[in-house]
Amino acid sequence: MADKHWDKSMETDTNTLQPPQMGLKLVHLDLKGAPPKISYLKQIFPLFSHLGANGVILEYEDMFPYEGKLQVLRSPNAYSPSDIREIITLARMLNFEVIPLVQTFGHMEFVLKHKTFSHLREVKCFPNGLNPHKEESMELVKSMIDQIMTIHKDLKWIHIGSDEVYYLGEGEESKKLFETGQTNIDCLFLSHVKAVASYIITARPDVKPIFWDDMLRNISEEQLKESMLSQFVEPMIWDYNANFDMHNMKLLIQKYQRTGFSHIWFASAFKGATGAAVALTPISYHLANHLQWLKVAEALPRDSIQLHGIALTGWQRYDHFSVLCELLPMGIPSLAVCLQTLKNGTFSEREEDSEGAGNFPGSDIFNRVTQIIALQESVEKLLEENMYIKGWFSNYHRKRKFVHPIMIRHFEGEIRSIHANWETAIYELSTALEKIYYPDTVEEWREENINPTLTRLQRFVQDMDEALASGNLI
Repeated sequence: MADKHWDKSMETDTNTLQPPQMGLKLVHLDLKGAPPKISYLKQIFPLFSHLGANGVILEYEDMFPYEGKLQVLRSPNAYSPSDIREIITLARMLNFEVIPLVQTFGHMEFVLKHKTFSHLREVKCFPNGLNPHKEESMELVKSMIDQIMTIHKDLKWIHIGSDEVYYLGEGEESKKLFETGQTNIDCLFLSHVKAVASYIITARPDVKPIFWDDMLRNISEEQLKESMLSQFVEPMIWDYNANFDMHNMKLLIQKYQRTGFSHIWFASAFKGATGAAVALTPISYHLANHLQWLKVAEALPRDSIQLHGIALTGWQRYDHFSVLCELLPMGIPSLAVCLQTLKNGTFSEREEDSEGAGNFPGSDIFNRVTQIIALQESVEKLLEENMYIKGWFSNYHRKRKFVHPIMIRHFEGEIRSIHANWETAIYELSTALEKIYYPDTVEEWREENINPTLTRLQRFVQDMDEALASGNLI
């Protein structure tokens, strides 16, 4: 019966879906890159609520004000305890569910990069994965969880990460145990997650741990059932693709149901899932992802596994060491479309157009970044395709300051105009960024997205001026 229900629902026209019971709609804030100032969070939380969200997932990473031995984990701009309390108070005013996320296994770069904790790596030269064999590893995780739960007093859920635990089993201690047949990679993963979740439930029986599901997908049903992991945690199933495999998703959910899980979560993406260095958010891609999740929710058998909610992830970095993805204001129009689609169970192109064109907190950044990207394209096109530049002001000419005075007139005006537009746009963007972000974010975004093109343009203008002034004219 369940299979027939799934198959029939999968064929439903996504433009006429009735709004399914999606549960909580959580906006995920990835604070390991470009963390906004508290003043900006005060502006966008009410917007999240207006658009249909009723909670947030706060992935603090190094923005949490860790204390004691963990103080080394803090970013220079880490939020203060009073900042965190202010966020919680704001969320309460909006009746938001607040779920902190702390990585406890994989993606531990922000911890294991430090010399103080580098001996706890699974593989000595890789800072991503925690060694599950060392007692000190669990003490570290417990201490991180304790500090987060101490300041988040009214929790219902805490997210313990545990996704993409790369190189698990490749440490020396793991290999020795594998050789003697005492364990395997799946057992290592299940045992560690179960230990972390058990600690939380014992310390706070009213708090339920959530974790990313990807490491479970290839574990056998028998082993998963025997682990009894379902009694300790709730999986958050994530897929950010615009057209993910619906049949495989159906089988995965049924697997989790058969192995004892009574509640699940979904995770979509409203930004940060289409490339590590992308600056503009493709709304249509993320809309398609949410339409897929609507179909999955609609197809869930109502008398079986229960959906607690969906997290709309907004990744800011792919990991601690990667460049910035789209800034949060760049993803707000996409978030608006995705939240409204989940809320209404349908989508209107007019809604997409209006959301993308409207004013919202950070819309000045949205407009300036869009302008900068367009200016980049105009610079590249001019320098690469202009026949007069290619024919009479090549690198050979520039190096020798040798130029035909008539030919330079064909591009000088356009070059100077673009250069002036660049200077104005950069000033306006920097001013807007400084209102929302800390100086290191402004510096990083400029170095990655502005300086390469700006430097190229400035050098071209300098070479042009020097050639004109040199007297080496035909």
